[in-house]
Amino acid sequence: MSDNNILLFAEELDGKLNGSTLELITAARQLADMAGATVTAVIMGDQVQPLAEELAQYSLNRVLVVADHRLATNPVGAVTALLASVVAAEKPNVLLFAQDRLGREVAPRLAAKLGCGVATDCVGLDLDAAGNLTATRATYGGNVLATVSFGQARPQIVTVRPRAFPRASKAPAGAAVSVVDLGSVPLPGGTETLGSVVEAATGPRLEEADIVVSGGRGMGGPDGFRMIEELAGLLGAAVGASRAVVDAGWMPYANQVGQTGKTVSPKLYIACGISGAIQHLAGMKSSRVVVAINKNPDAPIFKVADFGIVGDVNEVLPEMIRQVRTMLGK
Repeated sequence: MSDNNILLFAEELDGKLNGSTLELITAARQLADMAGATVTAVIMGDQVQPLAEELAQYSLNRVLVVADHRLATNPVGAVTALLASVVAAEKPNVLLFAQDRLGREVAPRLAAKLGCGVATDCVGLDLDAAGNLTATRATYGGNVLATVSFGQARPQIVTVRPRAFPRASKAPAGAAVSVVDLGSVPLPGGTETLGSVVEAATGPRLEEADIVVSGGRGMGGPDGFRMIEELAGLLGAAVGASRAVVDAGWMPYANQVGQTGKTVSPKLYIACGISGAIQHLAGMKSSRVVVAINKNPDAPIFKVADFGIVGDVNEVLPEMIRQVRTMLGK
């Protein structure tokens, strides 16, 4: 294949396409249109043929399917080894991952294995006519945007922050789907996945939600999060939490937003009783609209808020819930 090819890793999540994959298609298509390149998606798993057919309905030139039962026991090691083989055959100029479950682990491992550069958690991408990529990524807790470029080694590997690009729409013409047999590729040993536990959750995934309602220590305790969950349920939102809340055991780690938690970029972020420590801001500063509720008028959260309510969350939230119920007729 031509080294002008752009390759993206399509991730399966609970039997469905990870929503971030559709955002990667948009990013890849934009880069391809700049340089007249082709876009190929590769999807791996034991039973992913239906997802490959779904992928083929988007703006891709080709879809590669790697069906290998060995992926179940050591997904990170297996994906890294198998992708290295795909890269050797495809010779892509750019390789895109989502900054998500597998992408954040596989991308740096693959870059080390191939001896090429990697830029993580990117929010912007540009490609010149010669195929040289520049990537924009957040640094220093999201306070600085840095533009980075790559050396001569290929591929240029990037992980893209969820919601940095809009999701792709289906295209009229379908892409060709090919099955790649990599059963002879040796996989690394040393680790084995014995099982997994899926945490029960309702509502959208935190990283993909259009609306996030988050609570901090100002909620007073785990009982205060009943209001957060009620408002989130009315709005079809995901529930987030600050690190202090997670450390206190009020909410599970899966709900943590921040530098040591998850990065979110929703259309609306409602911060309830959150002071706005820089570590928390690093995980939600890219939200399109931020509404902050805090009784301290000097709370740092108000510096990034588009709308601020100075007041006690125990008084403001019940009224907000009542108003939302009235608007929705519930």
